[in-house]
Amino acid sequence: MLNHSHLHGIVPAIITPVTADDTIDTGAALALLGWLKRQGVDGIVPLGGTGEYGALARSERVRYVELCAKEFAGNGPVIPGVLDPGFYDAMDSAKEFAAAGADALLVITPYYTNPTQAGVRDYLLRFADESPLPILIYEIPYRTRIAVNPDVLHELSRHEKIIGMKACNTDMYHFLRVMAGIDSSFTVLSGEDSLFPLHVAAGAKGGIVVTANLLPRFWQRILKLARTGRTEEALILHREAIPLMDLAFAETNPGPMKSVIDLIGVNAPKMLAPLHQANAGIQAALRAETERLLAKYESAASHKA
Repeated sequence: MLNHSHLHGIVPAIITPVTADDTIDTGAALALLGWLKRQGVDGIVPLGGTGEYGALARSERVRYVELCAKEFAGNGPVIPGVLDPGFYDAMDSAKEFAAAGADALLVITPYYTNPTQAGVRDYLLRFADESPLPILIYEIPYRTRIAVNPDVLHELSRHEKIIGMKACNTDMYHFLRVMAGIDSSFTVLSGEDSLFPLHVAAGAKGGIVVTANLLPRFWQRILKLARTGRTEEALILHREAIPLMDLAFAETNPGPMKSVIDLIGVNAPKMLAPLHQANAGIQAALRAETERLLAKYESAASHKA
């Protein structure tokens, strides 16, 4: 069974390629997975926010996990998101994804109900107790309005089936307080492209990185620098991607990124309602930035999936 030691490196939060009828585009999905395998990523996270979880039919979510588990086998863990806001729906998803071949689950903090910290703690402890797979906590307060107190995360980190977290809280002091008290059996992965080198310098073992769909080797370079103490060099390299990150998140992710995913040989521009494709100006500017960084940091021979 997967444990915290398997959580490391660059783990892209992958897009969900879909056809005109909102079902999984198998050909495009295989192209994406093939590209990522060739670039040597350390795992994948389908069905997070980048994967448009809430807009995808439940049966298609399961089908995507099955495809990812089959095609990515032997290349790192497949950790689908579980983004349902209620316990029973979330547990149903957990069981379905486990049966489909997932290795662990990325479980979002319960939202909309605005629970107390005790409620968040009890929810995640119960989920871990009943889950068929190990779980990672997904803390993303700018989406959920739920920030988990560091002392609660310290307690949760001691549960044998809670093996890590995706840290998307942009408060760096919060991150430092979390790192100060977690159990040794718990791995923190950065969930913020914009803060990635700082998170790694402060103790993250890698990251669940959105723009690693496009530029996995670029992010691998930053990770290598940051985790070997060359933080200043990592930050200098990271600055090269600030224009790209600004554009990739200028409208709701993954709209901008899907508009340029063809640059790696994946034809998957379609968005699921209620999201739209990014406006033409963002698309054009992001295409130019992506082409620039692909040419500089990805091998020319691997541009086409």
